[in-house]
Amino acid sequence: MDFEAFFKSELDGLHEEGRYRVFADLERQRGQFPRATRYTENGSHDVTVWCSNDYLGMGQNQAVVEAMKSTIDHCGAGAGGTRNISGTNHYHVLLEQELADLHGKESALIFTSGYISNWATLGTLGQKIPGLIIFSDALNHASMIEGIRYAKCERVIWKHNDLKDLEAKLKAADPKAPKLIAFESVYSMDGDIAPINEICDLADRYGAMTYLDEVHAVGMYGPRGGGVAEREGIMDRLTIIEGTLGKAFGVMGGYITASTALCDFIRSFASGFIFTTALPPSLAAGAVASIRHLKTSQIERFAHQERVRRLRSLLDARGIPHMPNPSHIVPVMVGDAAKCKWISDILLDNFNIYVQPINYPTVPKKTERLRITPTPLHSDADIDHLVGALHQLWSRCALARAVA
Repeated sequence: MDFEAFFKSELDGLHEEGRYRVFADLERQRGQFPRATRYTENGSHDVTVWCSNDYLGMGQNQAVVEAMKSTIDHCGAGAGGTRNISGTNHYHVLLEQELADLHGKESALIFTSGYISNWATLGTLGQKIPGLIIFSDALNHASMIEGIRYAKCERVIWKHNDLKDLEAKLKAADPKAPKLIAFESVYSMDGDIAPINEICDLADRYGAMTYLDEVHAVGMYGPRGGGVAEREGIMDRLTIIEGTLGKAFGVMGGYITASTALCDFIRSFASGFIFTTALPPSLAAGAVASIRHLKTSQIERFAHQERVRRLRSLLDARGIPHMPNPSHIVPVMVGDAAKCKWISDILLDNFNIYVQPINYPTVPKKTERLRITPTPLHSDADIDHLVGALHQLWSRCALARAVA
């Protein structure tokens, strides 16, 4: 087989469909977010980033940056090993204590990313609990899907956020089989929110554990940033709450919070935890600083919600179609892969606006979009510039306008 020809052919197919992904070469600059420097063959220039998952700009927060710098001076660069072999630093212990407290759980366990925390936890539970059936929402993240697939246990896919379908599938399952319902709070591409309390009601009725992915909600919602479950006062109803340190908290890593026994079980049996080098102490220290700040400060959350409202209002005024949802994610709907990429390219090249096109397989074909994530640090002028640019390009592409 001509492997190189095969690789090229597959990549050519992505180009033809308008789905080939190009990385923007960006340099974040402390104190300048959401500005970044873009590097190209023709030189460099500043752009405004509109698709960052650093939702609150905490990656630029003074306390977070200083905590990381001082920890590098104190501890050095890396952790020096896996958590089991010399890699557990005191800052990891402090971070797990902060996370357990944030979610009102007995214990917490940190991982190198949210992807790994989902994959390792769901995979280990599915492998180790005899006869476990995992009921997975149809729009769950790839990391959850891969973890369940890795487990090789029985899995049942239920229609997205559809309580009737979930109950029908729970009712049809073996009543004696152990069960786990896996779902997210905020879904990252559509921005909709799960009916968490009602899902917990079904879990109670059918004797199931619950696994809630709050990666796009931690730091963003609730009086202390504990996520949607905290906002709704139901964290105690969830068996496992999983989250990330790489979005609203502004650093890197993933975690689960649960009972002491469950976290210890994952710690003891999950290969994705056991055989992975621990997070650098500086990252753990930065996460601790970020979590502590957002536990007591509502300033970032209130400012962020106001920015989202203003952006949506101006999009409506110009007839730019965006998916309505109750969260901070603003999906501007294009519905064509080639046009979506073209708009993204023109925004970047001609308007110095960076927003990544979202195409299949991340979203279904004909639902291609620009996933826009405002932050508290985007100014009125930034929002006006973005909406004005989209207004021009919508006309040039002859795309349909939303009807007020």
